[in-house]
Amino acid sequence: MYEHFFQCPYCWEEISFLLDSSVSDQTYVEDCEVCCNPIEIRAHFKNQELMAFEARELGQ
Repeated sequence: MYEHFFQCPYCWEEISFLLDSSVSDQTYVEDCEVCCNPIEIRAHFKNQELMAFEARELGQ
């Protein structure tokens, strides 16, 4: 597992999510632990190293 810190696109608080580095391409929805709004998460790993990460408002 890989812990990644980023800013929530709604409330701008710094939060972190655990990402599974064994899955190369991931897209899922997770609620912000501060404001509870849904965040669409996209992550791309190569050789278990995070190559790209995007967190955006759901539906944007």
